[in-house]
Amino acid sequence: MTRVVPVPDAPPTTCLAAQMDNIVPHEAPLPVTAASSIKPEAYTQPFLRFISQNPTVFHAVAHFSKQLSSHGFTKLSERVLWTDKLEKGGKYFYDRNGSGLVVFTVGSNYKPGNGIAIIASHIDALSARLKPISAKSTKAGFVQLGIAPYAGGLNQTWIDRDLSVGGRVFVKDEKSIATKLVKLDWPIARIPSLAPHFGIPAQGQANKETRMVPIIGLDNSDIGGRRRGQDEDGASVLGGAGTFVSTQPERLVKAIAGEMGIQDYSSIVNWELEVFDTQPAQLGGLDKEFIFAGRIDDKLCSFSAIEALLASSCRSSTEAEGIVQGGGAHDDSGIIKMVGLFDDEEVGSLLRQGARSNFLPITIERICEAFAGNRCGANILAQTYANSFLVSADVTHAVNPNYLDVYLEDHSPRLNVGIAVAADSNAHMTTDGFSTALLQRVAEKSSSVLQVFQIRNDSRSGGTVGPMLSSMTGIRAIDAGLPQLSIHSIRATTGSLDPGLGVKLFAGFFDHFETIDAEFV
Repeated sequence: MTRVVPVPDAPPTTCLAAQMDNIVPHEAPLPVTAASSIKPEAYTQPFLRFISQNPTVFHAVAHFSKQLSSHGFTKLSERVLWTDKLEKGGKYFYDRNGSGLVVFTVGSNYKPGNGIAIIASHIDALSARLKPISAKSTKAGFVQLGIAPYAGGLNQTWIDRDLSVGGRVFVKDEKSIATKLVKLDWPIARIPSLAPHFGIPAQGQANKETRMVPIIGLDNSDIGGRRRGQDEDGASVLGGAGTFVSTQPERLVKAIAGEMGIQDYSSIVNWELEVFDTQPAQLGGLDKEFIFAGRIDDKLCSFSAIEALLASSCRSSTEAEGIVQGGGAHDDSGIIKMVGLFDDEEVGSLLRQGARSNFLPITIERICEAFAGNRCGANILAQTYANSFLVSADVTHAVNPNYLDVYLEDHSPRLNVGIAVAADSNAHMTTDGFSTALLQRVAEKSSSVLQVFQIRNDSRSGGTVGPMLSSMTGIRAIDAGLPQLSIHSIRATTGSLDPGLGVKLFAGFFDHFETIDAEFV
């Protein structure tokens, strides 16, 4: 068993593009090195901080955006032309809805029609979200919060957890409406269980509408004849009649406003808030070989993909291939390297920030137009897609020692070993013989280990963004992700080396795809 000891923050990279003065300590980049030399343990603490400090999809996208900017990436806007903004050797990113992100670098030797090395994952996680009108009638002295499950959220693992809220708030002033992020860093809510002494009502899955309603405070003022927060007529006066905040729990509005320094409650015109588990991510196990955390699916592969692109974008292709070492501060490859982090995967990917939208294809089309001009038609786009390759990176099931009977013996990924290729005989995954052979070559060049997962014939397979993206574009693809225990639990487990093992293989993919692809005839 490998002993894993927490490591201090690594020294800053020498990549000239990184603007070190703008990087706070927890975002400090790691040393630039060949993928085969990446130390997985160096990414353990950065991942713990990332997953703990960014509980919502909006916070995660904002975190990556700040990190990318500090590394010299240019933020683009969908609402303007890109034709005069992209150049060879450039590094770019843009978000959609504040909850999806596409990042790409352009090799200095890139030519229109060359391939794109893509890693795609999803950045949303199972959660619960506040209903449009989240205020509820006080029951037996308890103030409650109206919430709805997102995907498989509000399952039994959410009971008796310390919960809080966070997300984005729309705030108006005299001239504009701004979007601001907020999170309450202390537990404000809890879904109480029913003691087993009550028999049948305490058994089985609780009704998500009537039994899984969090308590957020006490109000026993009805004993005295008047509810708190009411005027003489019994109507709420917070923010004024007809305002958005008048439909939300009064003390929650005050807590959110206080956290944001807002004096005029009516200036809050709307919000999108998620409920999240407040317990920080932490190391566990006798030798600290585990990570216990919420929202691992799929902040884990998202984190590793971004870190891998940052590492790869700070060295030349000759350094990546081990021809020369040191000094390369830009990407001189002939390809584009891209990461796509999509929202709404857990609920079907059907929205504009999801993988079924035009988010990825339109990005590639705009890149093509910027470099090929009027020549960017069906031929160059088809050539680009045909020369590209997609790693659909989603967490997969680690083997559970208490349920060995539900796994295939030779298809049972372990923690702290490496990324697992996900196969499926019924095409729920993109993996095939070619794509597996290609990723195996990446693993060989990166000194990485590939595992494999496939479900039993009597089990049901999940889904990823891979098939929808690959079928939409014709890009060759593979499904491969980091293993974790307790997928879809509010609190899950992965290996303490797994974030760094993901970075190692993904960086190797970016570094070596161009040369490996040329090996196949």
